[in-house]
Amino acid sequence: MSFENLGLRAELMRAVSAEGYTCPTPIQNQAVPVILAGRDVLAGAQTGTGKTAAFTLPMLQLLSDRPRRGRAPRALVLTPTRELAAQVGESVATYGSHLPLRSTIVFGGVGINPQKDALRSGVDILIATPGRLLDHAGQGTVDLSAVEILVLDEADRMLDMGFIHDIRKVLKLLPARRQNLLFSATYSNDIKSLADKLLHEPALIEVARRNTAAENVSQHVYRVEKEAKRDLLIHLIDAGQWYQVLVFNRTKHGSNRLAEQLNRAGIEAAAIHGNKSQGARTRALAGFKDGSVRVLVATDIAARGLDIDRLPHVVNYELPNVPEDYVHRIGRTGRAGEAGAALSLVSDDELKLLKDIQRVLKKDIPVMPVPAFEPRLLKSAPESKPNPKPKAGRGRQPAPGNKPRAARTGKTGGGEAPAGQRRQRSRGRSSRPAGSAR
Repeated sequence: MSFENLGLRAELMRAVSAEGYTCPTPIQNQAVPVILAGRDVLAGAQTGTGKTAAFTLPMLQLLSDRPRRGRAPRALVLTPTRELAAQVGESVATYGSHLPLRSTIVFGGVGINPQKDALRSGVDILIATPGRLLDHAGQGTVDLSAVEILVLDEADRMLDMGFIHDIRKVLKLLPARRQNLLFSATYSNDIKSLADKLLHEPALIEVARRNTAAENVSQHVYRVEKEAKRDLLIHLIDAGQWYQVLVFNRTKHGSNRLAEQLNRAGIEAAAIHGNKSQGARTRALAGFKDGSVRVLVATDIAARGLDIDRLPHVVNYELPNVPEDYVHRIGRTGRAGEAGAALSLVSDDELKLLKDIQRVLKKDIPVMPVPAFEPRLLKSAPESKPNPKPKAGRGRQPAPGNKPRAARTGKTGGGEAPAGQRRQRSRGRSSRPAGSAR
């Protein structure tokens, strides 16, 4: 089937054709007609199968066919992370390029005033993370009473990140009558409970077995001592001449340290996690995409919303504590029909986590023999020069009995912390094969 058979209007077809897409993916083929018919949808599909276009295209068409009244948003897309919000916003802009519809994105970690200006100017489609959306609602800068279509994208991840209370608060701000679309890569009892309360006689769309990884992603395990993981990773990257590798670590500190060690080994690396500012995260991701950064070390905040051109390798430097997150991690490769490789470096203390992952996958992951490698002597980390001792009578000294005042530091939360848990802050494509749309 081609996109022409889905009943999309000419303006959308022009945009789809300009992107080089001719055939819809299975999730798009099933979801688009149902959404165009006005039904609620509960959709599940493996990550990287085109879920974004599956709801973006029909949403754009429905809004174009209806008269606009006022400046309040008529469609709301909720996402768990800033990166995913930006990806959805890019898709809305791309597919809606020939339509007179306006959209904007709001998320935390950046100034709120430009977002207020955009909302004040009027938008048709609002893409938002829950926390920042509630900030706007609390300040009276967004009106959600005219929302006709609600999309919960990556709903399972939002629940994993503790957004259920924020979601409930948002739902109270919406009109009772609306179309609801819930998209999720995995299903759980919590997702089923949310769907039962949110959706009205939904169409159930599931294009793959639950909680499965894409079949075009090869999966292997290396059993290795924890202390040898870094040297094995460096050997694999160098010996295999890997040019683009996404490496997952469990902690922010561990991600920073590993990125620093890789750089000292002569491998260009950057870290991306929740304590990085939005600007730093954007620069790291841009460098990874353009090839100036060879390895991107990430926490699970990057497991959703990263759309990277033909990413060949994903490495689990540490296994995730939540088995379903493994599916999301390796789903960054093997997207849009491309082949990909996912490797996991597993130490003895992670064997239970590996068993849990295999139980979710309902299959064993092959264990490969560890290749011979030599321990690496890394370059010394640059030492900071001590401040010169001030000469007598020069410079200001602390008053007797007073300690120097400590510098204040600020951190930006990962993705978007639930509203009830956020600290007070000062205000202030892919060379995809033709035939598969994101």
